[in-house]
Amino acid sequence: MKKIIAIISFLIVVSFSSYAQSLSSSPYSIFGLGSLYESDFGSLPGIGGSGVALPSDRFINNLNPASLGFMYKNHFIFDVGGNAIQTSYQNLSRKESRNNVQFSHIAFAFPLSTKSAVSVALKPYSSAGFKISDYKLPIQDSNEEYSLSATGTGGLNNFDISYAHRIGNKLSLGLSTSILFGSTKDSREYIISNSITTIAKESSYNGARFNFGGQFKIDSTFTIGTTLKSPAKVNATKVQSVITYNSELEASNTIETNAASDTDDYYLPFEFSAGLSKKFKNNLNLTMDYEKAFWKNTNQADLYGNYLNQEKFKMGLSYRRGKNQRSYFDGIQFSTGFSYDTGFLEIDNKRIENTAISFGVSLPIENTFSVLNISYSYGQKGRISNGLIKENYHKISLNLSLDGIWFVKRKFD
Repeated sequence: MKKIIAIISFLIVVSFSSYAQSLSSSPYSIFGLGSLYESDFGSLPGIGGSGVALPSDRFINNLNPASLGFMYKNHFIFDVGGNAIQTSYQNLSRKESRNNVQFSHIAFAFPLSTKSAVSVALKPYSSAGFKISDYKLPIQDSNEEYSLSATGTGGLNNFDISYAHRIGNKLSLGLSTSILFGSTKDSREYIISNSITTIAKESSYNGARFNFGGQFKIDSTFTIGTTLKSPAKVNATKVQSVITYNSELEASNTIETNAASDTDDYYLPFEFSAGLSKKFKNNLNLTMDYEKAFWKNTNQADLYGNYLNQEKFKMGLSYRRGKNQRSYFDGIQFSTGFSYDTGFLEIDNKRIENTAISFGVSLPIENTFSVLNISYSYGQKGRISNGLIKENYHKISLNLSLDGIWFVKRKFD
């Protein structure tokens, strides 16, 4: 029965990958590279996305490459996941809802020795999936307004290769190299007085980034961790067509057609995070993380908003009945978490904040580390204000972590 559950769950999660091009439907994904995406590895979504100090002994922890240093010998872990999201959008005049299915990640990890391991992962980095109609914006140095309508699709992918080495029994150091690549399509219509301008643009991006991590076990129940992400430049090019009309659409003027050119590169900030993991009586675990991204130092701006330094606070609790699994229910893990994100965008002098709570359950599969993780999150992003939209979302994350044992000689033929 457990094998059947594993196979069915695997097929369901893998099917999410066919939706990878429609990751976000947030109007805030019009900014920059789109909405930045957090992949839901293992049981992390159930504990509020915290876990910088958790070792990769039972799952792949993508938050800290150093976690691989504590991976068990001969174990091979395969991880794949996806999300289903229902979101309602509300401003001062209207309200609507949308449903979305997202591919989260696919990854595997294996040890190279008793003290080192490597992992490879493919996941989304950002997604642009927006549709905005008749959005009024002021004309600079004027009392007049212009109207904007826009649609966008696409996003960036993140290919990660991570390596970690453990020094002694307590300290592990890790390095992750991220290759970013992808494209976005953007169609916009500007109406100013008696003139209409349409711009159809496809932008392509590529870049690389490094993530340094460390974990230190103070004792068998208390671990601390930290990561440092390097600043990076994401190179950009575009192909663009521009046409102008009069208000009656009787005359048009093609300014450019499929014109290729360079465009403003995008800059990612220096980021650091710190976290702790504390076990109580071997069955209750507390995780707490703090993250900061220095977006203001990138000295870049968006047409519709400003970049500010971003802070995230995450906390989670997980409980497993028994350390030594005597029955199936002893191996089930229950979790809950909370997260608060100040956001890095300021629009009309207001931050786009994000707050969420989560609940999760991890169901063991057979007598291994293989687990089916299911979590539910409820969150709010943005606010109802003049020109701003509030998002209320319900997210269900489904994640399958499969464990296999390699290179072990049989004791009996």
